[in-house]
Amino acid sequence: MSKSTFKPEDMPILELDTSGTSAYEASRFLDSPETISAYLAQSMACHDPHVLMKALAEVAKALGVNKVAEAAGVNRESLYKTLKGGSKTRYETVQKLMLALGVELTVRPITATTPKKTAAIGTEKLY
Repeated sequence: MSKSTFKPEDMPILELDTSGTSAYEASRFLDSPETISAYLAQSMACHDPHVLMKALAEVAKALGVNKVAEAAGVNRESLYKTLKGGSKTRYETVQKLMLALGVELTVRPITATTPKKTAAIGTEKLY
């Protein structure tokens, strides 16, 4: 095996002015039901509830938080609290929110390309 000739000190230093940049906001691009569905589906594929809540917050921002809160039957402050994450959000709340956003949860089999998280009951694997 040969030794690496990489030297970090040989890497160029980029002088970038980032003062005019801002954090990425997905809400600016969520302009159709298809885009919103794809965005939420991808966030759910991460299997991280915080990622899903962040995505739901971006969609709510794109559609208008007041409109979404009204459609979900909650007040705006309650919606902000739910979307903030950190608390254990009830399934019923997520379901109301998703219906207000115009999407629904669906179930499909895990494919070979989807990372599997196996669950077991006793010694029997569910899949």
